[in-house]
Amino acid sequence: MTAQQDNPQPKLGIIAGGGALPVRLASAATAAGRDVFIVLLDGYANDPALEDYPHKTLRLGAAAKILDAMGKQKCVDVVLAGKVARPSFSAMRPDWRATKLLMKVGMKALGDDGLLRLVGQELEREGFHLVGAHEILSNLAVQEGVLGAVQPDEQALSDAKHGLIVARTLGQADVGQGCVVQQGLVLALEAIEGTDEMVRRSALYKRDGVGGVLVKSAKPQQDRRLDLPAIGMTTVEEAHKAGLRGIGLLAGGTMIIDRDAVLARADALGLFVMGLRVDESQ
Repeated sequence: MTAQQDNPQPKLGIIAGGGALPVRLASAATAAGRDVFIVLLDGYANDPALEDYPHKTLRLGAAAKILDAMGKQKCVDVVLAGKVARPSFSAMRPDWRATKLLMKVGMKALGDDGLLRLVGQELEREGFHLVGAHEILSNLAVQEGVLGAVQPDEQALSDAKHGLIVARTLGQADVGQGCVVQQGLVLALEAIEGTDEMVRRSALYKRDGVGGVLVKSAKPQQDRRLDLPAIGMTTVEEAHKAGLRGIGLLAGGTMIIDRDAVLARADALGLFVMGLRVDESQ
């Protein structure tokens, strides 16, 4: 790769999955005077606005072509952003480069975090500088404390704190990044289905009385430049439909997409949103 490393505004490569985050990053980088190049992951990147930027559509398993495209475009920084459901080995159709990566530990042994770490390591071996989405959009990262106008009561706080312990335990096993807790009971755990589907499923098991809390957390071992859990408008709407009272997010280890709009909508629906601190004594 022959990019100028001393460029104060190095070219940004975005490997884009689904959702709103990739185009938000592209827009912010362009507004800051940076050139961008986007690899649209075929079948995942679904925002038409991404096509307004220099881009190339490639399948997830085409690792050699993705790295080659980033190098030819002289990208310096690279960010992975957007939703990508982990495919089966056959659906991925890995090329020789992807196969070589997967064979290091075996596809069946890899959880999402392990797979992402391999991708990140390979990008850095190729000379790219891996960055997190929150490094480009500084207002993405969640801070500790109540973020909107709605305040949680003692039961909600208890559920949120318990949910954080559960979510981080789940993440330690590289399974998922979230759970739903109501009155101390775990109604649902996130796995491959994703947050919004888990929230919908939790409504099937809700108890009488005050509603539950959605909690999301980065995995304890997670490289925070890769796939930090995030919520957006859809998550808030689904939480409300499921009868939840609020959302707890690990401070410094989660993101909010379109923060101002999301918090305004949560306020309007009567949902609290708060950043949670890890209790190191537990």
